[in-house]
Amino acid sequence: MVHSAYDCVELVRECPAKIESVEAYGSKLLLGCSDGSLRIFAPETESSSDGSKSYALERNLVGFAKKPVLSMAVVESREFLISLSESIAFHKLPSFETIAVITKAKGANIFCWDHRRGFLCFARQKRVCIFRHDGGRGFVEVKEYGVGDAVKSMCWCGENICLGIRREYVILNASNGTLSEVFTSGRLAPPLVVSLPTGELLLGKENIGVFVDQNGKLLPEGRICWSEAPLEVVIQKPYAIALLPRFVEIRSLRAPYSLIQTVVLRNVRHLCQSNDSMILALDNSVHGLFPVPLGAQIVQLTASGNFEEALSLCKLLPPEDSSLRAAKEGSIHIRYAHYLFENGSYEEAVEHFLASQVDITHVLSLYPSIILPTTTIVHDLEKLDIYGDASYLSRASSGVSDDMEPSSTSHMSEYDENAALESKKMNHNMLMALIKYLQKKRYSFIEKATAEGTEEVVLDAVGDNFASYNRLKKSNKGRGSMPVSSGAREMASILDTALLQALLLTGQPSAALELLRGVNYCDLKICEEILRKDNHNVALLELYKHNSLHREALELLHKLLDESKSGQSKITQSFKPEDIVEYLKPLCGTDPILVLEFSMLVLESCPSQTIELFLSGNIPADMVSSYLKKHSPTMQARYLELMLAMNENAVSGNLQNEMVHIYLSEVLDWHAGLCAQQKWDEKDYSPTRKKLLSALETIAGYNPEALLKRLPQDALYEERAILLGKMNQHELALSLYVHKLNAPELALSYCDRVYESMRQPSAKYSSNIYLVLLQIYLNPRRTTAGFEKRITNLLSPQNKTIPKLTSTPSMRSRARGSKKIAAIEGAEDTKVSLSSTDSGRSDGDADEYSEGGSTTIMLDEVLDLLSRRWDRINGAQALKLLPKETKLQDLLSFLGPLLKKSSEMYRNCSVIKSLRQSENLQVKDELYSQRKTVLKITGDSMCSLCHKKIGTSVFAVYPNGSTLVHFVCFRDSQNMKVGGKGSQLKKRLETAGYTN
Repeated sequence: MVHSAYDCVELVRECPAKIESVEAYGSKLLLGCSDGSLRIFAPETESSSDGSKSYALERNLVGFAKKPVLSMAVVESREFLISLSESIAFHKLPSFETIAVITKAKGANIFCWDHRRGFLCFARQKRVCIFRHDGGRGFVEVKEYGVGDAVKSMCWCGENICLGIRREYVILNASNGTLSEVFTSGRLAPPLVVSLPTGELLLGKENIGVFVDQNGKLLPEGRICWSEAPLEVVIQKPYAIALLPRFVEIRSLRAPYSLIQTVVLRNVRHLCQSNDSMILALDNSVHGLFPVPLGAQIVQLTASGNFEEALSLCKLLPPEDSSLRAAKEGSIHIRYAHYLFENGSYEEAVEHFLASQVDITHVLSLYPSIILPTTTIVHDLEKLDIYGDASYLSRASSGVSDDMEPSSTSHMSEYDENAALESKKMNHNMLMALIKYLQKKRYSFIEKATAEGTEEVVLDAVGDNFASYNRLKKSNKGRGSMPVSSGAREMASILDTALLQALLLTGQPSAALELLRGVNYCDLKICEEILRKDNHNVALLELYKHNSLHREALELLHKLLDESKSGQSKITQSFKPEDIVEYLKPLCGTDPILVLEFSMLVLESCPSQTIELFLSGNIPADMVSSYLKKHSPTMQARYLELMLAMNENAVSGNLQNEMVHIYLSEVLDWHAGLCAQQKWDEKDYSPTRKKLLSALETIAGYNPEALLKRLPQDALYEERAILLGKMNQHELALSLYVHKLNAPELALSYCDRVYESMRQPSAKYSSNIYLVLLQIYLNPRRTTAGFEKRITNLLSPQNKTIPKLTSTPSMRSRARGSKKIAAIEGAEDTKVSLSSTDSGRSDGDADEYSEGGSTTIMLDEVLDLLSRRWDRINGAQALKLLPKETKLQDLLSFLGPLLKKSSEMYRNCSVIKSLRQSENLQVKDELYSQRKTVLKITGDSMCSLCHKKIGTSVFAVYPNGSTLVHFVCFRDSQNMKVGGKGSQLKKRLETAGYTN
């Protein structure tokens, strides 16, 4: 016997007649005797000394039946008693008056009643009959079916009936009589059918009780194994009571249906259930099994180590004792958990720890190797101890000692405490169970901690200490764990710190990394030490990042990057410079100095990503440039050029000027080195010089005059030409291309750039640049003489203005030029001419600037320029500049397409003129057709003013083409003065819409 679930008390002694059946009616006992009498016993008013009730005979109904009363059933809902004797009779309660007798049931051996529908089923020989109670004293026969053998046991199951026939069970369909076999009942014991409170059935097979549903299908609940084949079984939750030949056996209804108690009583004939007890009928006496109070049963089960049964009984405690129930369940769960933990069932143990709602520090104290943060919270667990043994459950939350011992570990006292701790060294299964426990508890802890932090911020924000909170928050960003002022965040810190250690100890670094990447409250000091010791560098990086220790994180990341490059890293993940860039992105707005400091480490290896970092982070370019100039001068130009390539608007004019000066300084150093070696060649191009030339041409934010002063006088002519072009000194720039560099192609490209840049609404001025180049080819002496002097004058401080390209025309050249071709390409509209220095060649200019330079006209270049850019040069102006000796045949490549274009333009204009004339005629024709308005006058036509017929009178038509009036009425309306009558008529006209 595990524990005492029932107390057996004798209720009725020495009944004169043999008891054949027993039934409970309220607090009374109904005994059907072998002499056909019905004896009614009622409890006495005074209880016995042991607290049990004693019963006395209240009434004896002699002649209740002619034969022994074999079976009875009380139907309280309809207030009658069913008895089986010679036949089946119905008696009115509480008078026990016979109200009906079913004569067809004569010879019946068993019956069952359906309380829900009021159906009676009984078996007689090999027949099964069904009657229905129609209210009052009436019973109507419904069905009668034949079966294969005599029915030994029966029970309603929903709409059907389960029958125990001879050695098998069948399901009888009450509607059509169909029989469905279930299984055999065995050879030794008769069939036994018991209805369960849930609607299922318990069928006996020898000494085994099998659970089936209402259709006879086996249920997965298991099997009840009795000590012997039971004669009767009664279900009273949470127990099943079976009447065996030698004793009464009580088993739990929970798998594995363990034996609870055995009551030794011989010759027990019948077993039934009353309101608060079980009734056992012997031959001449009646005993009662009264349930032991649940609290006492729980105490017994817990003390004996039967925790599962104790927990199941806790659920049966009444709702009004919810606090007591929770306390008992919590205490049992804790004891059970420790019992399982000591026996190696770690996962089951943590499940019970979860159910007990015990503090997590209580569970963590079972793991001495887990290092926990120091806490100031003391958790009182005495309320969970149902025995009052507070020392059994209490434990300081800040300690890691293990003085929790289950009831079955008293033998541990003989071992030394250190040996006990050593025996509990963590193994893998223990840690895995701890991980599951902490993960299930974590969500609620994190939720509470986050809510507490949010509430604190809100309260401080609206209170007077908002500024102090901000100062505290800023100070907490430094090294060390953030001070916690709340229990929820403190417990969350303990949980996360323990969970991280457990994950690492079980070889789950990826899970630990995932924990650190999310919202967590890991203790910085403890976790940092553990991660450093075991070289979990990636997890350590996430720990720093979460605690805003960005400098430490970046230093570690840089170290890991160097180890990845050298192949000495102990981690499987390889790191790239881009990882530092990704880490720095969120810091651009909060700590730009830190971003600049660590971006220098990867600027050279991944410049594009680093520049993009600076741009996306909105770090001021001036700050970045100055920082680079101070700490990494070699990368300043690289930064500026990449930034300019990605976003030209982000680079100010000062930065563009600084970038060009950096390029120029490098080029000048390169030039000085080659000159010292006497290896300088104007056509040599280093990579930096190419960048300088490209920058001078493409960007416009630098100061060309300052750069021009830095150039040497006898070198870097191409750079000088570009700078002169930026200063609108196109003649000087072209002279350098032609006479210094001897590069007509570069001169032509220069003219093309200027032409394209000047193609605005004043496009007729853009061809002037080609005429400047033409003059340089035609007047070599004039353009070369005094070249350096002109540049010196240009750069002198007194020269504040920069001459423009265009000026008034030279009358001298216009008077000298002969009429070679009259009016080519609209020369009569050309108002552009050259300045005095850009004008055409004259006879008087032959001696001007006579010293220095070549005197040979570059006619081949002139002809090549005219043939290649004929569509961009004003033909009339160009012809005026050419020498008289120029042959017309040499100008075919220039004049041919030019004249062709002029002729084509003339033809196009003629066609356009003809089309416009035709369109004009069409419009006039449509106008005439619209003016031809036809109005038909009939005898019914009315005047719109006087409302009389028009007749043969003279009429007028208003402009709308449909309004007719007499001409006299029209004239009068026109001559009316502003007055009373005239105003009325005018209003009538305006209302009718006839006024013009």
